Amino acid sequence: MVRICLIIGAITFGQWISASAFTTNDADTIFNSYSNAFYSLSGTNGYFKDTQAGGMADFWKQAEEIECVIDAYEWKSNAIYKPMILNLLDGFAKNNGTSWSSNIYNDDCMWACIAFARGYRDTGATRFRDTARWNFDMVFARSWDATLGGGLYWTTANHSKNACVNGPGGIAACLLYEIYGDTNYLAKASNVFNWERSVLFNPDTGAVSDSINIDGRIGSWASTYNQGTFIGLADFLGFTNEAMLAVDYTKNHMTVSGILPQYGTAGNNSGFNAIFLRWMAKFMRGRGRQSTYQSWLQANADAAWNARRTPENLSWCQWRQPTPAGTNLHSWDCIASMEALQVVPPSQNGPRADKNDKAGN
Repeated sequence: MVRICLIIGAITFGQWISASAFTTNDADTIFNSYSNAFYSLSGTNGYFKDTQAGGMADFWKQAEEIECVIDAYEWKSNAIYKPMILNLLDGFAKNNGTSWSSNIYNDDCMWACIAFARGYRDTGATRFRDTARWNFDMVFARSWDATLGGGLYWTTANHSKNACVNGPGGIAACLLYEIYGDTNYLAKASNVFNWERSVLFNPDTGAVSDSINIDGRIGSWASTYNQGTFIGLADFLGFTNEAMLAVDYTKNHMTVSGILPQYGTAGNNSGFNAIFLRWMAKFMRGRGRQSTYQSWLQANADAAWNARRTPENLSWCQWRQPTPAGTNLHSWDCIASMEALQVVPPSQNGPRADKNDKAGN
């Protein structure tokens, strides 16, 4: 049914996109198309543009787009992605510095910590590791306190404690624990998770609420961003049942015919599904849940691919409609489609199989 709607939508926009399952070759194609449209390199410093026309994606979007390159490298083992990681993180440091204390948004800083920690693991560049650790320590010191039983504040104004910072903050702590072997980071990750689980997570439904204000009022809106980071943190710490509840809530209550939410374009939320797909795919593969969830994720990746605009092979975030022709696309609007084809195993393979499929995962 989803594919029929996509074809009808394509005709409406004057495009014809064959509705079919994506292949490993298509995953390479959409990565290359995204890079051609948005990646900019000056010397050894890279960055992603805000739109096809230019500009620069802002702090947290840049960090997340870099993470998607890291995902592609880790899942596909394509050697050409490794120098991109180096150039992008060096470019991020050039454009934003290596101290992010002036950024009032603690979630922004935690995302950059994750990108730099993962970049160190993949490249061995100790400058990335050191930057991740210094900034994590700085942010944790200013954002964690005993108010409301613990938890990290969203901003330096200390008005609310939000899932958008606690999930990424816990994940960053897990990565630093893996890198340094310092159990203080594991304790911080556990404390963050225990707080988020007890305050923002609904164990009856699997929904992750957005926030709690300083006066104790809960903001109950659920997003794929918050569901995804809760799944990722729960997975790191071995809380499989909680992760499954969050997955099932997303699948059963936040989709339309199984397709992830459409958050609009040219905004802050349009890349949320990329975050969900990263941690969901990692959880699924690492915990052997392919028989339960893989076909669902493949349906979403297929929808992303079939919504693409030809001949550029760029796909926006509104997967139930085709990407409109003649539009100056935003990199953040297109990131979830690129990510989907990198982390979700295709139902059919081109000549080069994904390394994880070869391993039987």
